Amino acid sequence: MTINIDDMAAFCKRKGFIYPTAEIYGGLAGFFDYGPYGADMKKNIKQNWWKTFVQSREDIVGIDGSIITNPKVWEASGHVGCFADIMVACSNDKCRNKVRADQFIEENLNFPADGVKAETINAIFAENKLVCPKCKSKFLPAKDFNLMFSTQVGPEEEKENTAYLRPETAQLIFTNFKLVVENARMKLPFGIAQIGKAFRNEISPRGFLFRCREFEQMEIEYFVHPDAYDKCPYIDEALDYEVQYIDAKMQEKEGENEPEKKASMKELLEKGIIKTQWHAYWLAISNKWFTDLGANPDNLRIRQHIATEKSHYALDTWDFEYNFPFGWKELTGIANRTDFDLKQHIEHSKQDLSLYDEESKKKIIPHVIAEPSFGVDRVFLVLMFDAYEDDKKRGNIVLKLDPKIAPVKVGVFPLVNKLNDDARKIYLMLKDNLVVQYDKSGSVGRRYARADEIGIPYCITVDFESRDDNCVTVRDRDTTKQIRVKIDDLRDTISKLLNKEIDFEKAGRLVEEKKKA
Repeated sequence: MTINIDDMAAFCKRKGFIYPTAEIYGGLAGFFDYGPYGADMKKNIKQNWWKTFVQSREDIVGIDGSIITNPKVWEASGHVGCFADIMVACSNDKCRNKVRADQFIEENLNFPADGVKAETINAIFAENKLVCPKCKSKFLPAKDFNLMFSTQVGPEEEKENTAYLRPETAQLIFTNFKLVVENARMKLPFGIAQIGKAFRNEISPRGFLFRCREFEQMEIEYFVHPDAYDKCPYIDEALDYEVQYIDAKMQEKEGENEPEKKASMKELLEKGIIKTQWHAYWLAISNKWFTDLGANPDNLRIRQHIATEKSHYALDTWDFEYNFPFGWKELTGIANRTDFDLKQHIEHSKQDLSLYDEESKKKIIPHVIAEPSFGVDRVFLVLMFDAYEDDKKRGNIVLKLDPKIAPVKVGVFPLVNKLNDDARKIYLMLKDNLVVQYDKSGSVGRRYARADEIGIPYCITVDFESRDDNCVTVRDRDTTKQIRVKIDDLRDTISKLLNKEIDFEKAGRLVEEKKKA
């Protein structure tokens, strides 16, 4: 990673990945539009996640819930009453700058303040003489700021017609729990997944895609029998998996964390650092999913929430964190929510959401042992950072995206315009099965550079020799090596390369350096 967050935002805009929303009107803080390459890459991330965690598993099914639902859902979940961040505002009437208090403390004093109450926040600000960064005036006393976006349902703007844009995707998994169990015939342990938009009226959105007011989540609620917390049938898949970690004890010294350590899930379980097999399992396979998509494991760690951070419902929570240019920040959270949510909805709806346990012949309320919650936009940002390389030798940016998420899989180029018809045949042959880009503008070298900058893994060049030997040149983005491949074998060869089923140099006849197109 060689660039800061502002440089990445500029690169994404310049190359058609992300735009500030409605920029011609000055934009709107915390909202972004995905451009042609960003939209495809985002869809690829979501499709890969859905395939990995839903379609390839027998124990997880998915739903697609409504963005606006009955407001009683959010009263039961506690969002209406206590879904808030602590805000401080500048006392200068001409300035009135507002900041999120816990983030301001973390940035200026270098210790976590998530979950700290307003009274303590005020004391910290006073003791450390924290002032407005814009005008250097004092801040007014801290106060809660509810993050829910409200709206009106129906033609009359009345209090009873107030509804909310959902601040998370989890709750409709719980309200639909009984129906999903019956329709999909699920047996414990099992999970319910959802991908969808969520909205939070952030006090001070910042960090490009890192903190937005509109974002997308990929989330699983994984349910287990309340007496089977430590009976994960898949734990053997995770025991040898190594991660960088920081536990709660390593964060006890205010303002200074111990450096992260490395250990296997087996070690963390044996030492009691991770409390359940299920939590270890989900931490391991979630970490693996990130690295399989191209995230650098050296930039990833898991961090245990300290007591003041944990949500009111959580027995234990771990965050995946990524080493952004602005420091280690949360990428995704995995919480043990126990039976809090189902009990809340049972109490408020007066409906029975329990399951009948055949073994004990009693009704039970399943527990959410883990809640792997991924922010699509943050995943996108991480993969862009770890793919970005400023290649001085080539003189251009190379975006080394994993083929699974690359927005365009193959580029097709005619060496010169006289070969357009020949190259178009190759393009038409591939386009129904792959996302292919046809480019005939400028020199081949310039076309390679354009392809590198949007992350196209392989480029195919049709030259005059192609008419004689019925072969084309295939160039690898990451190494710039080239091979000659028979046109009749091209579709199969490209497919194997994209799926990493064959090494590049074994996929065709290697082209000598001096003969490269």
